[in-house]
Amino acid sequence: MFGIKHTKQLRSELSKNNNIRAILNMSYHDLSGELRNCFLYCSLFSEDYPISRESLVRLWIAEGFVLSKENNTPEVVAEGNLMELIYRNMLQIKENDELGRVTTCTMHDIVRDLALSIAKEEKFGSANDFGTMVQINKDVRRLSSYEWNDSVAATAPKFKLPRLRTLVSLGAISFPTYMLDSILSESSYLTVLELQDSEITQLPKSIGNMFNLRYIGLRRTKVKSLPDSIEKLSNLYTLDIKQTKIEKLPRGITKIKKLRHLLADRYDDEKHSEFRYFKGVQAPKDLSNLEELQTLETVEASKDLAVQLKKLMQLRSVWIDNISSADCGNIFATLSTMPLLSSLLLSARDENEPLCFEALQPMSKELHRSIIRGQWAKGTLDYPIFLSHTTHLKYLALSWCNLGEDPLGMLASHLSNLTYLRLNNMHSSKTLVLDAEAFPHLKTLVLMHMPDVNQINITDGALPCIEGLYIVSLWKLDKVPQGIESLASLKKLWLKDLHKDFKTQWKGDGMHQKMLHVAEVRI
Repeated sequence: MFGIKHTKQLRSELSKNNNIRAILNMSYHDLSGELRNCFLYCSLFSEDYPISRESLVRLWIAEGFVLSKENNTPEVVAEGNLMELIYRNMLQIKENDELGRVTTCTMHDIVRDLALSIAKEEKFGSANDFGTMVQINKDVRRLSSYEWNDSVAATAPKFKLPRLRTLVSLGAISFPTYMLDSILSESSYLTVLELQDSEITQLPKSIGNMFNLRYIGLRRTKVKSLPDSIEKLSNLYTLDIKQTKIEKLPRGITKIKKLRHLLADRYDDEKHSEFRYFKGVQAPKDLSNLEELQTLETVEASKDLAVQLKKLMQLRSVWIDNISSADCGNIFATLSTMPLLSSLLLSARDENEPLCFEALQPMSKELHRSIIRGQWAKGTLDYPIFLSHTTHLKYLALSWCNLGEDPLGMLASHLSNLTYLRLNNMHSSKTLVLDAEAFPHLKTLVLMHMPDVNQINITDGALPCIEGLYIVSLWKLDKVPQGIESLASLKKLWLKDLHKDFKTQWKGDGMHQKMLHVAEVRI
């Protein structure tokens, strides 16, 4: 194995190799102008950073790299561009989702080094640490910076970047408000402001003056509220405030008619031990004005939410929290009329509130992902969502609902096309059984916090396509799952936080030798 020093030396030599540079240049110049922009943009993310497909698509659209084509939305066109770059080996797939789509991708270190040199030559953008930012070219158009810190920020001059269109700062250790104020006051062309995972605590009121802003990313920051001036951002497409401290959206947010993606929730319990460990924001009064919304994650249920949602027929992903039994009929009936719905999260107001899915009869053939948190009313598996729609459902995550003594058996008989299944915080019988024909397409199975289970039996022929098996916090499980060594396709196996005797049993049964075909085993 190469050490870090040798790896850097090799990268340096390869990046200076004229033949390699010529090949990359040829590949780059073979791209259309649109794809060149998309490719160079990926170099702004730090080395080995797992780039989210969804975020990248939204960023490309905000930049204006991608437009509608032949009745396809910009989002569809952008995903096509991403696959083209992967096909040309200019990006690498890191993870796929339940439909086989790319979830995250990366840019190879050597490709990124050369892409950054092209970006610099063409004055496309620059990636720097904060120490070099104080000497940055004032005409830079796109700037990414990592782990900014107090020591340098304190001595930083006022930033004058009049041509700046994009600022990406992921994981800034410190991001003083005055510094952001300085950038905003001098950068009237700013289109993208991505501050994910930064220590920023507030957004300046001057944000409202950024007429060209199309993307704001504040995910996992410490921001507690948004300034009312945000209502002036009439060109904003994406507002990502997931896992912040924001409880309520400004009333004027519904004036942003072009908003396509609204992602908002907050974590009250970082350990995820409480039922409502995350909570949605209150839906604004005139939510129905946002008719171009495609993503709405997460809003709290209310008496008039169903009426508000009736005008939002472009929605693809809807997450709703704090649902009461009385809310189910109207809200679920409205969701059923959405023709493009593909992802749905429904969470009850507490762990004892039963949700009735009788009214959930989705007309959309695209609904492949469902996350349900809370008790189920009796007879739920006989309702249309689990009868006529089962061929479309690929991803199912269930928490805090008791399906009876044999949850895996009950679900296997209804949902044979699942590729992902997660069961969390459920009571069941002491023994879980996976029969020979159970889940023929399942690739990932997660079993968590099932306090009654002390034995799992996997019949030969079950889970023929399984790649990831995660058994976590089953504290009574003291025996090795019977038949686990027969899972020939398994690539990842986690057996964590189980009974104190489990490791001894694992070693005693010689499981290390039996599971050598599994690339990653964690116990």
